[in-house]
Amino acid sequence: MNKKSGLFIGLIVLLAGLFCLDVCSGSMWLSPWGELNPMEQNILHAIRLPKAITAVLAGASLSVAGLIMQTLFRNPLAGPYTLGVSSGASLGVALLTMLSAVSYQISAFSFQPSAFGIPIAACIGATMVLLLVLGVSRRVTSNVSLLIVGMMFGSIAGALVSLLQNFANPDALKLFIVWTLGSLSSVGWSDMQLMIPILLLGGVFVLLSLKPLNGLLLGEDYARGIGINVTRTRLYIVLATGLLAGGVTAFCGPIAFIGVAVPHIARGIFRTTNHRITIPAAALIGGCLLLVCDVLCSLAIYPLPISTVSALFGAPVIIWIILKKH
Repeated sequence: MNKKSGLFIGLIVLLAGLFCLDVCSGSMWLSPWGELNPMEQNILHAIRLPKAITAVLAGASLSVAGLIMQTLFRNPLAGPYTLGVSSGASLGVALLTMLSAVSYQISAFSFQPSAFGIPIAACIGATMVLLLVLGVSRRVTSNVSLLIVGMMFGSIAGALVSLLQNFANPDALKLFIVWTLGSLSSVGWSDMQLMIPILLLGGVFVLLSLKPLNGLLLGEDYARGIGINVTRTRLYIVLATGLLAGGVTAFCGPIAFIGVAVPHIARGIFRTTNHRITIPAAALIGGCLLLVCDVLCSLAIYPLPISTVSALFGAPVIIWIILKKH
């Protein structure tokens, strides 16, 4: 057994241990050894298991999306939300929740969007931005231009969200802000029936671009020189990022820093840039890190947004990257 195989086995064992810890921890400790009473069984099945599974899926998806975006743009601070997918999802949710402000002014009741309607609205918003970016990606040849265009789409969506907030009633505004803070506990078994296929489809596009990603490490000219179709590879990467980041954001809200920090941790631990190694490594490390964040949220005296805790892990890594590059 070589060193990298040992590291992968260690990460898998760590992931399993953190998964069990996340399932057991919370306002009520669930013993992994004793027999659970009916109430504890209900908590385990309805709340703890979906939340822990969501943490693994979200952490892995955001980390892989961040890794392939850093490779595409050759930028260590690129992440899964670089192309404005998160802003598009936020716009979709804002449009849905702010309808309550309009209905409140027109009629005597306040519109309350369903819990399942929010992920659908976020998916539609993220898809709209993704389609715009895909349209632009076929017309520009420079990754830098694509990066700038994606950021501009995100800025436009963010400006529209701010405009909608000015006309929202307090209840609609509170609902939107709660969504932007991020949450893993809002995802149930029924939500997973839609979320998992979206993430799996994103994973398929990652696999399709696996070999060309290694070629892009040395630049587009080198990749073209060895026969890689850069335009098609860019299309696969954008689709993969949109599906992975958009799927997670739709159901969990924006989760900060995981997608930026974890790829650097994976490359640092395995000491390689080979995507056949770093992609599964980033997925495992991302799942572990988000499980740790969720455990800390569960053990806190007051409920904490998952994005706040993930920022405490991710921000120091980003600062370290900037200082190292400088």
